[in-house]
Amino acid sequence: MGKKGGKKHLKRKPAPKFWPIHRKEFVWTVKPKPGPHPTSSCLPLALIIRDIFGLAKTLKEAKTIVSQGKIMVDGKVQRDERFSTGLMDVISIPEVERIYRILPSEKGLTLHPIEKDEVGFKLCRIENKTIVSGGHVQLNLHDGRNILIRVKDPKKPEEDVYRTMDTLKISVPDQEVVGHMKFVEGAPAIIVGGKNVGRHGKIVDIEERLAQKRRKLLVTTEDVEGKRFQTTLDFVFVTGDAESSISLPEVS
Repeated sequence: MGKKGGKKHLKRKPAPKFWPIHRKEFVWTVKPKPGPHPTSSCLPLALIIRDIFGLAKTLKEAKTIVSQGKIMVDGKVQRDERFSTGLMDVISIPEVERIYRILPSEKGLTLHPIEKDEVGFKLCRIENKTIVSGGHVQLNLHDGRNILIRVKDPKKPEEDVYRTMDTLKISVPDQEVVGHMKFVEGAPAIIVGGKNVGRHGKIVDIEERLAQKRRKLLVTTEDVEGKRFQTTLDFVFVTGDAESSISLPEVS
């Protein structure tokens, strides 16, 4: 009888390149459980506790810390050391007063320290929209969340002002929409993929091309030094309206 399901373990060599682990020191590493982010673009909690923060020396110690409810992700206590965290997630450790937001970097993902005034919200990009029963609009976000927008008249859904690739500012953990950032010229954005990953600035031009998928259009962004760079629209994540609503790391 054939084997069912995926592998339960992960070797260090094929693990994502941006994970801060020694490839040849040991054979195995932490395999994240299925969750809001894929393995290729996530950081399991045990890896953050042991290899990034250095709060534990072994996986067993990291598991103990997490199981005691000392780590919060997006305002909720997470007790699974293999829980996958990813882009824009807010990680807080109340006992040592550390708060971080996961942001893209040249190497993949980085934990950027933030202040307490940013811990109550996160940014989520709208990846898709679907119409559900009753004509209401369901927004499918980049981290697996679904936000339901109720409309009074399905034939004239005036409440539906959202478009794919726009960004929502949602409160955590109650998931209320408290802001909406449109993907337009002049909006601040950060690059989440491609060779310019981690760079951020303002959108100065969005290419318009007929018979071209919107996600493949070229977007020109300008940083604070006036340097311009291009990438596909799919790699651009809007972070605010006129100014970024989150703090961003300096890019050298």
